[in-house]
Amino acid sequence: MVEQRRPDDVLVIGRLGVDIYPQQQGPLEDVETFGKFLGGSAANVSVAAAKYGNRSALISRVGDDPFGRYLIRELGRLGTDPREVTIDPQYPTPVTFCEIFPPDDFPLYFYRQPKAPDLQIEAADLDFAALREAKIFWFTATGLSEEPSRAAHHAALEQRAGRQHTVFDLDYRPMFWTNPADATAEVDRALGNTTVAVGNKEECEVAVGETVPDRAADALLERGIELAIVKQGPKGVLAKTRDERVEVAPHFVNVINGLGSGDAFGGALCHGLLQGWGLEQILRFANVAGAIVATRLECSTAMPGADEIEEILAKGA
Repeated sequence: MVEQRRPDDVLVIGRLGVDIYPQQQGPLEDVETFGKFLGGSAANVSVAAAKYGNRSALISRVGDDPFGRYLIRELGRLGTDPREVTIDPQYPTPVTFCEIFPPDDFPLYFYRQPKAPDLQIEAADLDFAALREAKIFWFTATGLSEEPSRAAHHAALEQRAGRQHTVFDLDYRPMFWTNPADATAEVDRALGNTTVAVGNKEECEVAVGETVPDRAADALLERGIELAIVKQGPKGVLAKTRDERVEVAPHFVNVINGLGSGDAFGGALCHGLLQGWGLEQILRFANVAGAIVATRLECSTAMPGADEIEEILAKGA
């Protein structure tokens, strides 16, 4: 059990690794230089939320190696409390490579075999008091893909017991699952203790069998979700509660690397929820945050601050 030092505004559990991003566009076999960055969807969301001054923390694991030491140090430098990032004695810290083919093709190559440390998170690692008291708890579908991480996630959700805001990033990555049916079953189980769900149309299909945004949002609401958010790519984003429907157009930019935009959206969503904003304000803020990151090479160190977003919004974005 980890001693809790203070309540978190945003407590995130999940993937943490090193992103090795090419500094030239095109096939990796032709790339000559790379940059090293903190990565992993969960880690990126925690960093993005911290960028707005929120108290952010991450639950994860890294290997007992130089990359693991780098990630713990980098989390702290970027404003995320790494107190619940533990060292796994067996598995190395994972790395991820990407290729850059703007505007919409960014293949990912995950080096997480035989197993990533973040999938070794155990229920015994969790600070249950911190989980109960966090204003936002954010988790992703990837953490449900293998044991013991799966059991740890469900133990965390039982502690949350549907508290606001328990946010489920549907984040379906097929390479982490044996088949989509297994993912559907685990997602369905987790939805019962969730208050907010976020995903694109393909992820909603895995979660609730619907790709039409309105129908997907309705299906999520029928499962007890209080706020369903469906990303529609170039058509913007849709959000629904039982009493409200809001659809916001995208903020168009010249894309350099689109991989971090969803995580930037997530961190901005957390900030909007913490501020108690209305749905339209939250979505517009989050859209611009995601768009800004898409204009930059990296993810974690590319997260914008509130002033940068507000400046764009003031111009009528």
